[in-house]
Amino acid sequence: MTETEGKFDFAIDRGGTFTDVFARLPDGREKVLKLLSHDPQNYKDAPTEGIRRVLEEETGQAFPREQPVETSLIGWIRMGTTVATNALLERQGERTALLVTKGFKDLLHIGTQARPKLFDLEVAVPDVLYEEVIEVDERVVLRQDGCQLPRKEPKRIVTGSTGDSLEVWRELDMQRVEDDLRGVLSRGIHSLAVLLLHSYTWSAHEKAVGSLARRLGFTQVSLSSEVMPMVRAVPRGYTVCADAYLTPKIRQYLKGFTSGFRGGLEGVSVLFMQSDGGLTPMEQFCGSRAVLSGPAGGVVGYAITSYSQTENKPVIGFDMGGTSTDVSRYAGHYEHVFEATTAGVTLQAPQLDINTVAAGGGSRLFFRSGMFVVGPESAGAHPGPACYRKGGPLTVTDANLALGRLLPSYFPRIFGPGEDEPLSSEETMEHFQQLTCEINHFLYTNQSQSSANGSAHSSNSRVMSGKSEMSMEEVAMGFIRVANEAMCRPIRALTQAKGHDTSQHVLACFGGAGGQHACAIAQALGMKTVFIHKYSGVLSAYGLALADVVEEVQEPCSLQYNPRSFSELDHRVEQLTQRCTETLRDRGFSSSQITTEVFLHLRYEKTDCALMVTATGYPGNSRSCKSGDFRSAFTKRYLQEFGFTIPDRPIMVDDIRVRGSGKSGIKSVTNTKMGSGILKATTITKCYFEDGYLDTSVYLWEELPCDHNIPGPAIIIDKNSTILVEPSCVAHLTEGGDVCIAVGSDPHCLLGTELNTVQLSIFSHRFMSIAEQMGRVLQRTSISTNIKERLDFSCAVFGPDGGLVSNAPHIPVHLGAMQETVQYQIKSIGSIIKEGDVILSNHPCAGGSHLPDLTVITPVFRSGVSGPVFFVASRGHHADIGGITPGSMPPHSTSLQQEGAVFTSFKLVTAGVFQEEAVTEALMAPAQYPDCSGTRNLHDNLSDLRAQVAANQRGSTLVGELIDSYGLAVVQAYMGYIQTNAELAVRDMLKEFAHCRQKQTGSLEVEAEDFMDDGTPIRLRVQINENEGSAVFDFTGTGTEVWGNCNAPRAITFSALIYCLRCMVGQDIPLNQGCLTPIKVIIPSGSILQPSQNAAVVGGNVLTSQRVVDVIFRAFEVCAASQGCMNNVTFGSEGSGYYETVAGGAGAGPGWTGRSGVHSHMTNTRITDPEILEKRYPVVLEHFSLRPGSGGAGEYRGGDGVIRKLLFRNKVVLSVLTERRSTRPYGLHGGDCGASGLNQLHRADGRVLNLGAKTTVSLEPGDMFCLYTPGGGGYGEEDKQTAGAGRLLKKRRRFNDNFSERGSVFEYRMAQEGV
Repeated sequence: MTETEGKFDFAIDRGGTFTDVFARLPDGREKVLKLLSHDPQNYKDAPTEGIRRVLEEETGQAFPREQPVETSLIGWIRMGTTVATNALLERQGERTALLVTKGFKDLLHIGTQARPKLFDLEVAVPDVLYEEVIEVDERVVLRQDGCQLPRKEPKRIVTGSTGDSLEVWRELDMQRVEDDLRGVLSRGIHSLAVLLLHSYTWSAHEKAVGSLARRLGFTQVSLSSEVMPMVRAVPRGYTVCADAYLTPKIRQYLKGFTSGFRGGLEGVSVLFMQSDGGLTPMEQFCGSRAVLSGPAGGVVGYAITSYSQTENKPVIGFDMGGTSTDVSRYAGHYEHVFEATTAGVTLQAPQLDINTVAAGGGSRLFFRSGMFVVGPESAGAHPGPACYRKGGPLTVTDANLALGRLLPSYFPRIFGPGEDEPLSSEETMEHFQQLTCEINHFLYTNQSQSSANGSAHSSNSRVMSGKSEMSMEEVAMGFIRVANEAMCRPIRALTQAKGHDTSQHVLACFGGAGGQHACAIAQALGMKTVFIHKYSGVLSAYGLALADVVEEVQEPCSLQYNPRSFSELDHRVEQLTQRCTETLRDRGFSSSQITTEVFLHLRYEKTDCALMVTATGYPGNSRSCKSGDFRSAFTKRYLQEFGFTIPDRPIMVDDIRVRGSGKSGIKSVTNTKMGSGILKATTITKCYFEDGYLDTSVYLWEELPCDHNIPGPAIIIDKNSTILVEPSCVAHLTEGGDVCIAVGSDPHCLLGTELNTVQLSIFSHRFMSIAEQMGRVLQRTSISTNIKERLDFSCAVFGPDGGLVSNAPHIPVHLGAMQETVQYQIKSIGSIIKEGDVILSNHPCAGGSHLPDLTVITPVFRSGVSGPVFFVASRGHHADIGGITPGSMPPHSTSLQQEGAVFTSFKLVTAGVFQEEAVTEALMAPAQYPDCSGTRNLHDNLSDLRAQVAANQRGSTLVGELIDSYGLAVVQAYMGYIQTNAELAVRDMLKEFAHCRQKQTGSLEVEAEDFMDDGTPIRLRVQINENEGSAVFDFTGTGTEVWGNCNAPRAITFSALIYCLRCMVGQDIPLNQGCLTPIKVIIPSGSILQPSQNAAVVGGNVLTSQRVVDVIFRAFEVCAASQGCMNNVTFGSEGSGYYETVAGGAGAGPGWTGRSGVHSHMTNTRITDPEILEKRYPVVLEHFSLRPGSGGAGEYRGGDGVIRKLLFRNKVVLSVLTERRSTRPYGLHGGDCGASGLNQLHRADGRVLNLGAKTTVSLEPGDMFCLYTPGGGGYGEEDKQTAGAGRLLKKRRRFNDNFSERGSVFEYRMAQEGV
């Protein structure tokens, strides 16, 4: 492919609101323009209109809109588009059917079974993309050595592309498939997605269905084995559905686009940007690779323009738009992820790691319970911010306008109903005046109440000393600072997750809104340089012009990386490389323009943490593949990201990938006016900063000379963006015409101990960031699957009294529980805790939840202070700590000693020395009890405990840095204010509930009761004080401690209570000890909720906790009961073990139907993918679907449970620990109860047994365990006449209109909350 000479070349980014056009003219000049993406009164298609305008302006010829554009002057066109993203967000794709293996019709509805928002009782999940499902009676399973299954010989044995052998148990019935497909076509559906289990390695059945479907007339047929041949059926299924759903829409758009040109753009090179940052020909552009087409161009743009300009320092891309901000990283190579969620759909395809966070120019501003809050709700394009003159709310844009950082005279007159007015400062100021009055009223009221109450409530006395009045500018500035801190957190997470120092990066800013925030964000992160390219306002379009054409091929693999497999790997790499090269040659590239890069998807055996590794920089040698020394590359990257390697563990190759690039991008030119021009400000304006209003020089970018420094404060304006140069920063123009800003240190304003409501939000973010960074260290340095990969841990910061300050992530059963542990240590050994000591605890009487959750506590000391000034702690689930069963979660334990090693106040580190000998002895101690064993995995225990100590050390360091910056008194004061803020939110909720309750019933007392399966009652009476917003939660009448393990330690009740309070508050609040300050809890000693010291408790953590939630919600009449169970299933033998929890139905509530097939309340565990389950364990998943009719009927129906059938191939021991097998989840306000669950065993000899709720049983090959999980309760009385129609209307769920997060930081948080 050669450069086009004498012609116009176009790179166009078609966004949701604006379309950006970069044009390279025949004489080498460059031209940019921006136009509305939708303006039907003036043109049909924005990219076509942009091309038409440039041609008309530059040639002087007329190109009438009503005629196709002449193409003889066009060299090439490159485009990025949000067509696919918008269709996904709005669910406006093609009508699609899914064809799937029989028994799995609801697999993609259930997905991972985790709910996306932990505290959202509605469990609002976007619709699946398919409209209809066809189940195909075919089955292929992997062959396993030693399989003892007594069944007939398979139809045939085949070999997959991975080299695995497979057995075909059921062949396709092509006639039946044809009949089903004809039925789908007759109903007007012409797009088909095909997902058959294990087709990633053996695709013959999928290809046969695909050929038939195309012959029958389906216009789009997407096969999962072709779209993305990677193991794991659920993400592959989502991906193939997205491809079938979106590709026809893309074709439809391309057809409309090409029709605007003469000859349909025949002979013109038209390329589209894919999600991986590479261009592809228009004909190859498909739905599954198009979702990040728009933002990918921006990443390429800043990567190529910023990295080389800043001495090859790593760069953080910062693209701030209207609704959200995109954050990414570049350090010489593009960072890809291979599985990411967009608009609720997980796509298994190479994508740039672009992290979208909820803070953009249009993010709304709120003041809630004394705290400044920014987003995630957005004003959108319509009505937009208040200053747009369309009745919109206050936003970040309004805050910048109010502070003088946006100048209306430099904006076009496109606002107001007629889109012919300027930005409105008046409307912004009016809204801010109202909000300022609201804030000042809150401050005055709390000050007055505090004065009246005196010191009755110590928390309120902290508010008494706070500032009683804020100016309008202080309010606006406060929101800007909160928005900036919200954007800093994901940048820290993105860099520190992989072991990088955030401060050693350059901030590359682009997009319309980012320039106003870049300096402040760089200061907060310790960065020294901000780089803003001259085309920053249209950088996504410019990036398209710089990008390469990319062809990727990938195939699955099951080889070990060792000398025996090198020849096979080399052969397969050579084949894939040849395919890539031939494809690029066919597209017009010469050999000199083509480069290829080989990647292996590698992981240590028996782990899930796979890395896509390139051997660039690691040439092949006698001990490696020809393609490179992948072992060295893998171990170095693993060490950097996780802090250790596993030298003796084999390395597995999961996938082989080759990425070919055809070099076709233009070179970034540096042409600007040189010489000693005079630096002259266009005007001087007043801008508000921390020190008040300052004179601020305003410059036009196009008039700036390149040999002058511009000290802040200053504003640099071009037609597409506004850059704010903060005080203590200095900007200058580079030779290429770009703006480079040297960032000075942020001079902290002196902060006193009195309350500053802006700083309250800032400190809330800072404390949460400490807990999050502790979690990153723990995940990086731990070794076990539970902590490193399942992320089953929490990290937290506590005050000197042990009160919780911040906790991350929000795992329901950990909420508030660690506080009890820390406070126990303070009471019992507080006087002897010294600097350098670290405490280990897991005993239920000391705030433990169940024994495998080991809590490591580190006191934080400060010079000159006698006792600890803070505590930091980490709680991690250890896979085994001894006891009567592997995994330390026995279903039939009757005493605590049977559940594993016990630690009450154990000094894990003394004076800085890790007590390995003593802790080893304690971990092996359970072996002294009958039928018990010591820990079965001592190495992992010790490694993970060291990782927890390291995480705490990181937290201690960060707390120390915070104290260094602000002083101990200030940090501790704001710790108290944050706790008070949570307290106020809970008090407000209780006051509102009490007010409504008093009006409806005349009573301020509510009560409820529910039962465990053994008949044990959980009783609750709540007395509410409306004036104080306080309540007494009295569990008197609850049943006694039980013989078994459903006893729940006191900490479990507190966790359930905090979870319920957060759900009822209905908005984000700090989850700390303040939540419980208005609450008095009475739990009778010796009850199931406060058992004796040696009571067995493992079931209380996973079962009784759910019943406590049910009782609280029943008392407050919040919603019907969800399944009320975690459905714990364990099986194993001497060689291996497996544990899962299984979804059920969610309860319905006022205005929503219950979600089917989802985890609820105190758990959110993800379930193992069917293909991984069958690959690693001696089991075949015969069936996994919803359980129709198990949800309770009502005006709003409860969610259905699931049916899960496991066929065992070898002898195993099966344990089940479940509830709601004899009781049913209650309905509310006339709604019916959900169905109870059922555990059945189908013996190979034909017998069917009811296993009951809790049991352990030995299974033979051919036995099948059938699990039927409970449904959720219904809400409201069902109208018999309209029941069916009502359910149909309420069935579909919209996607969250406000905001859609994505990227590796989001996926990490979702994974954490999915444990």
